[in-house]
Amino acid sequence: MPENLTRREFLKDLGLLGAGITMTPPVTAASIAAPDLWNDSWKPGSNARPGWVKTVDKPTTEINWDEMKRYDARETSQSQEKYHSAEELKRLRDRDAELTKKHMLENRPGYTLKDQALTAAARLRLAQAKYAGMEARFVGPTDALTPEQRGVPKFTASPEEAARVVAAAARFLGAAMVGFVELDPKTTQKLVYTHDDDGKQIEFADVERAEETKDKRIIPNKCRYAIVYAVQMSEEMLRLAPTPLANATTFTAYEFGENIQTRLQGFLRGLGYQGPGENKRGSLGSTGGFAVMAGLGEQSRLNRIVTPEYGPTVRIFKMFTDLPLAPTKPINAGILQFCKTCKKCAVVCPSKALSMDDEPSWKVKGAWSNPGHKEWFEDAVKCRDYWYEVSQTGCSLCFAVCPYASKDQALIHQITKAAIAAAPMFNDAFSTLEEMAYGSVDSSGKPLKDPATWWNLDLPEFGIDTSRAKRDRGG
Repeated sequence: MPENLTRREFLKDLGLLGAGITMTPPVTAASIAAPDLWNDSWKPGSNARPGWVKTVDKPTTEINWDEMKRYDARETSQSQEKYHSAEELKRLRDRDAELTKKHMLENRPGYTLKDQALTAAARLRLAQAKYAGMEARFVGPTDALTPEQRGVPKFTASPEEAARVVAAAARFLGAAMVGFVELDPKTTQKLVYTHDDDGKQIEFADVERAEETKDKRIIPNKCRYAIVYAVQMSEEMLRLAPTPLANATTFTAYEFGENIQTRLQGFLRGLGYQGPGENKRGSLGSTGGFAVMAGLGEQSRLNRIVTPEYGPTVRIFKMFTDLPLAPTKPINAGILQFCKTCKKCAVVCPSKALSMDDEPSWKVKGAWSNPGHKEWFEDAVKCRDYWYEVSQTGCSLCFAVCPYASKDQALIHQITKAAIAAAPMFNDAFSTLEEMAYGSVDSSGKPLKDPATWWNLDLPEFGIDTSRAKRDRGG
């Protein structure tokens, strides 16, 4: 039995397995019966994916590129001063501080001093300290030796081989998934922000090197390839949402992603190329948009990316490069279609910020949403306001209850995901079965598991199960 799969969960999976096999359509049962569920022919620059994950020319999210415009990051819900008065922000922050202290004094599980201390430690940005105070996060470190400094020619390869090399490097540096997007001024380049969240204009120009000035971040036109990568979060910790203990894995994932960027920028520099990246998490462009176009996952009812392998339990990052890379394609794993039926994330949302509509819409909720794509748009301001009400947390209950976030060691999860992809008409039944096995959800805001029990678990490093989305381990 997998170490993190409890006896109760194991027995439930066994029971669900029988029902799942009975309901599985013939085409899915046949594919499951194959000796290996994973594709053997790994393509350059792509992720090893289950056989039921199809590449498609267009993402499952409908896009109107004529309607879409480059977005201003200062309009996002992170710009809280834009959507709240100074008095209201002070009230919310005072309330946050008051609750944080109160919960620590009460020794409330998930909010205790050790919980808060671990979360604070996860927020430390040690690896970036060398570049702190420098406007160099965008351009990247300059101390990596270039081919010219070594006295050798720069790296050259076909776009397919270059994609394979960059994907391998990113995986070694800690990326769970890697994809690539070629920037087209008429389409995908619109996913790049007009202004970053610090007010700096983001500009494409005919310059040789990426440059950051007092009021601009300048991307060379030749940097027309985006590297999009994901960092896995701890599924066990997310089951403790909405406590600060659950939020610790969010901060750690962001830190890992930033570390990967710095090192990947140095790697590209060592090859003779550049890699302008995010000045801070979520900057430069639409994270979800790039992840969809790169094929890391599908947009979902959460208004976040859901991946076939990890569900929504990842954080996504992106950077650009002038190294030509073969783009990866969007995917259709039946996720968006399943979201029409499931609705668990919207039901569990304590702030009611997620949509319960059956179908996604073209109509945005507010200025924090970019038009031009069909989506279940969220009330992001309402969501963030709730964070203050539960003290020092990013909530994340919607991540925790997503069926795609379940442990995938049990065969039933492989069967269910394959069936969803192959036969959407069974979505209602599988949603019901999943609820029968793992319980229904409500909007009480209570964690799925007791946070006090987490400290007694024997988890792998960083609480992350690296056997998920297994890959070739070498000979």
